[in-house]
Amino acid sequence: MNKEIIITSSTTQNHVAITEEGNLVDFFVDHPEKRRMVGDVYLGKVARVLPGIRAAFIDIGMKHDAFLHFSDIGERTEALQDMLDEDEDADDNDEETPQTETAGGTQAAVDTPHAAPKPVVEKERHEQRERQVPKLHKGEEILIQIIKEPVKDKGVRVTSSISIPGRFCVLLPLDNKIGVSKKISDYRERKRLRRIARGIIPQSCGLIIRTAAKDQSEESLSADLKYLVKIWADMQDDAKKEEPPALLYKDLSTTISVIRDLFTPDVSKVFVDSKKLFKEIRNYVQFIQPGLLDRVELYKGEEPIFEAFKIDLQIKSLMGRKVSLPSGGHIVIEHTEAMVVIDVNSGRYAAKKDQELNSLKTDLEAAREIVRQLRLRDIGGLIVVDFIDLEDEKNRKKIYDELKKEFKKDRAKTALLAMTEFGLMQITRERIRENILQSMNEACPYCGGTGYLTKKSNLIHEIEGWLKRYRLEGKGKALILKVHPSLADNMKEGIISTHLRLQIKYFVRIKILEDVKLNPQSFHFLSTKTGEDVTREYA
Repeated sequence: MNKEIIITSSTTQNHVAITEEGNLVDFFVDHPEKRRMVGDVYLGKVARVLPGIRAAFIDIGMKHDAFLHFSDIGERTEALQDMLDEDEDADDNDEETPQTETAGGTQAAVDTPHAAPKPVVEKERHEQRERQVPKLHKGEEILIQIIKEPVKDKGVRVTSSISIPGRFCVLLPLDNKIGVSKKISDYRERKRLRRIARGIIPQSCGLIIRTAAKDQSEESLSADLKYLVKIWADMQDDAKKEEPPALLYKDLSTTISVIRDLFTPDVSKVFVDSKKLFKEIRNYVQFIQPGLLDRVELYKGEEPIFEAFKIDLQIKSLMGRKVSLPSGGHIVIEHTEAMVVIDVNSGRYAAKKDQELNSLKTDLEAAREIVRQLRLRDIGGLIVVDFIDLEDEKNRKKIYDELKKEFKKDRAKTALLAMTEFGLMQITRERIRENILQSMNEACPYCGGTGYLTKKSNLIHEIEGWLKRYRLEGKGKALILKVHPSLADNMKEGIISTHLRLQIKYFVRIKILEDVKLNPQSFHFLSTKTGEDVTREYA
């Protein structure tokens, strides 16, 4: 499979596209307004501890305090005064099925012949949770790392289990785990990498071997680890000198992190249209994996690089609600506050005897496209898909299996439930940062992101309601009405205009003042005598 990374750079942004056989499969935007935060390490201060929701809020100097769930607190939480302070494990995994030891091994407590009554079990669970509450105190200093970007009015989510990613491995300071990427399936290679890890790992640290480490030498892994250990040592030194909140470590930019994480041997080429960025990427690749240096190429064509590789058209489809399918059907993607809803629609009319077969074909195409769109748009959270109804249970199972197969290509964690008899399927996908739509767009200042503007007749109705309240107070008989020109034109239309009718009906002289900068959905009444805005007084 021909896999390529294409990067275009402007004065304000970098756009990174990953293609397979010319088809866009991943897309990243690197821009100053939304700098990448995931991976950054801060020295913070505990602002609040809320055992009721099993979480703490950490002051790291941002608008909103960082959210630290107890499950994201590692076995050893680093305090400034003692980097090796041990803390209690906050793992919740055993809460759902309490375990008891029996002669035959471990089994669920609810399956034992003399299982405790439900109130007793609930009490034990509560006591277990209480024991697992970490010993965090307001004002305590703590090292944390961002694991999720802020979304709308929510702050970042953080963990106290620090991890420092490199090209071939991830260092886990003050941990003792050794792991190998599940994508390395060869048993002998996994065994070799584990052996190397045990030989090079520093004391009191853990290590995760990344997919890119496959077939790499011990020298390459050791050099990568040495660089990560140096970063951790610098962080520890800075933590002892700084006062919280303080940024101790900033991860790579989005563009360079894509090169670090996704520029693997199966990528045939990396094309860059900026000389400056080309040199930066070459210098980084020269440092992390010189063997891939000849695959980094400066694009010199006259046609814009994204047009030359036919990426622009594919990106435009990301911005729309409707995405077409090969057989004539389409999917519609809608964002709500709580979830993303995807509707699958059939294409051309089919005879009744072929309906099940055609529905299955459209649903299978939709399943593949939905996974692709979720990856491209980086949509996370709860997703509900309304597939075309299928009568045969075997066909519903085929859709589920197709989704599971496609999600294996996704780097984000996903979970899905079987399709219901109504054709609905629930999916959850890990949310790390804002999706592409949120990243590249701002909410409309006029409609607030709804896509709808109040009808002018409704605004005039509100203006008339304001005048009623104003006249009940028996106030002055002259006002200035400040509105957008579009509303002013509407009010002045006709021989007997709305403007004239309002003046006659409420016995008030109204001078209309047009302001092109004003929100078309608003109006302001000003006092003719003082020029003071009196809108709120009678709202």
